[in-house]
Amino acid sequence: MKSFAMTGYGGPEMSGFREIDRPRPGPGEMLVRVHAAGLNPLDYKIRRGDLKAVERFKMPAVMGNEIAGIVEAAGEGATRFAPGDRVFARMPKDRLGAFAEYAVVPEDLLALVPDGLDLVTAASVPLAGLTALQALRDELGVKPGDRIFISAGAGGVGTFAIQIAKWFGAEVSTTASPRGRDLVERLGADHVIDYTQPRFQDHLREMDGAFDLLGGAALEATFGVVKPGGMVLSIAGLPEPATARKDLNAGPVMAAAFWFVSRRLRNKARDHGVRYRFLLMHPSGAELAELADLIAQGRLRPVVDRVFPFAETCAAMAYLESGRAKGKVVVQMAEE
Repeated sequence: MKSFAMTGYGGPEMSGFREIDRPRPGPGEMLVRVHAAGLNPLDYKIRRGDLKAVERFKMPAVMGNEIAGIVEAAGEGATRFAPGDRVFARMPKDRLGAFAEYAVVPEDLLALVPDGLDLVTAASVPLAGLTALQALRDELGVKPGDRIFISAGAGGVGTFAIQIAKWFGAEVSTTASPRGRDLVERLGADHVIDYTQPRFQDHLREMDGAFDLLGGAALEATFGVVKPGGMVLSIAGLPEPATARKDLNAGPVMAAAFWFVSRRLRNKARDHGVRYRFLLMHPSGAELAELADLIAQGRLRPVVDRVFPFAETCAAMAYLESGRAKGKVVVQMAEE
């Protein structure tokens, strides 16, 4: 079967198409014929080697983190789904494998695609949607009346985060380009700050919490807009000790390493009286089913910017890396 794999860590030249054997499902797993796969910044960060301290892959490694498709076969003891079911999933972190014509997925990471949602759009949901849900509900604990700042609201995670925060009853402020302003307002953002202006922090004060999707200088500026005692949660900054303990189930050595690399950021957060947390989301079929229910109810609308045929995965990755996408980028392997 055709797959898109990386042969080593580095730039785009380290990835390309390869013919490989079709995988076979093991106990508790499902073989899924992939109809579409979502792209995420995580894909090129893994290829660049940014996350080697967290996870190393045996090369060549089929890339891709989220899929939607049709169940083809079940492994021993796998009974939650049947051949022909329309499913989607965030792939296992240690395996990946979404950019291929077939993928093997543990059944507890799969969920049924809601009726009325096509598989191309469904492929845009798992990673970004689960990241937003876990960040806002489990870490920031967003509740009705909270004032929440979400940076880069027009991106893949941001479009889900705005809608989920509004579902929780929050007042949402976000940054977006002039081109993305209409999108984030349609998704429910209450206050939109032009991100081309250099100091968004001049427009925000006393936020109950913040979800940082940018890292760097924007993350550090975010510490100053959250009220004392609040939390700044990031998926774009540097990992800290809780990342090792809660997200990776790692021991004291990794926790100590993350303590060292994040100490400047944590000190800056402490100077502002706020807490800093870096989140690595976890795959979950049960939580993905919650998102599917919200989509079925019309409370959550996935936003797809562009769809590329599988043969143009290189172009899709280049478009994603350009930073121009509003919402998600998807590659399509097969017609539904």
